Amino acid sequence: MLLLTVLGAVLVLTAVSRTWAQGRVSGQLAVSATGSEISGLPGALALVGLASAVAVFAVRGAGRIAVGALVALAGLGAAVAAALGAGDTSTVDATAATKLGLVGTTADHVTHSAWPWVALAGALLLAGAGLLTVLRGGGWPTMGTRYDAPAAAKARPAAGPADTPADFWKALDRGEDPTAG
Repeated sequence: MLLLTVLGAVLVLTAVSRTWAQGRVSGQLAVSATGSEISGLPGALALVGLASAVAVFAVRGAGRIAVGALVALAGLGAAVAAALGAGDTSTVDATAATKLGLVGTTADHVTHSAWPWVALAGALLLAGAGLLTVLRGGGWPTMGTRYDAPAAAKARPAAGPADTPADFWKALDRGEDPTAG
């Protein structure tokens, strides 16, 4: 799951930084638009998926299923945004209008690269990683209770009196004050 998530996010983030569409204005001025200029959504959702990959190991039970669902939804959202951006020409037109300072300028001979489809593939890997987490994540190992909040540690039964220095440290790990009482 971690490998799928990282690979998918890297593909999306790499693809959105590349040129997705390019054209010419009046046969002379070259204009282009990157994936992040066309739509910021795939890159943002890839970052959400990447952050969730770390979070999935810090939670258990329903929390892990929720994180898996979040990754799946982020992947599907990035896939839809990449697919919609694959044929976009409005951003190239807007760039042409900005460069020339003329409202309503349109670019001619607009071509599209394969980068939106690379972003789509990466987004589908993210969605697959999220689905895998939802379906199989319940059986994966979790972090130990040592990292639980001190209130949860105090709820556990206390050990006997501390006799050795190691027992003092264990009591501190449980959130107890071995010098009190």
